Amino acid sequence: MALHGRSLPDEERTILARVAHSRTASTRDVARARRVWLASQGQRVPTIAAALHLRPQTVRRGRNRFRAHGFAGLADEFRAGRPAAYTPAPVAEGSATALTHPQALNWPFGRWTRDGLEADLNAQQGLPITRSRIDERLLAEGRRWRQQETWCGERVDPAFAENRGAGTRATRRRPRAVS
Repeated sequence: MALHGRSLPDEERTILARVAHSRTASTRDVARARRVWLASQGQRVPTIAAALHLRPQTVRRGRNRFRAHGFAGLADEFRAGRPAAYTPAPVAEGSATALTHPQALNWPFGRWTRDGLEADLNAQQGLPITRSRIDERLLAEGRRWRQQETWCGERVDPAFAENRGAGTRATRRRPRAVS
């Protein structure tokens, strides 16, 4: 069948139908393929637009992109967006700060918290970065934020057992059942 001046080979029509009815492909790909597939079935643009709840211009644009570029026309086009807020140099400096001990930078605490690291990067280094962006940048570099262990693993206080003192029972012992 023809797609407005472009004939679809059987192989291409089969792939297009498979993508248009797919349950595993991305929603955008399925929607774009469905527009083109309906057009290849001979349906007119206003009918397709009404059936898919789209504007006719959207259907025409998708059909024309497929006609010009084939399956590559179904992919997202490049869209210019906001430029990157953080250049590589300050991000690297922020990562280096996260790896240094806070007391070496004259902070009064022994370990970084997300709030402390955010405060240091914002105030001292002039990098306007949020806690979530700090996590994102560390993950992009293959690092993970670690929580301080307090109740399992090695204790923060090595003399914890000695300093704890004698324990008291908060509940009474239950009498044993007679067998």
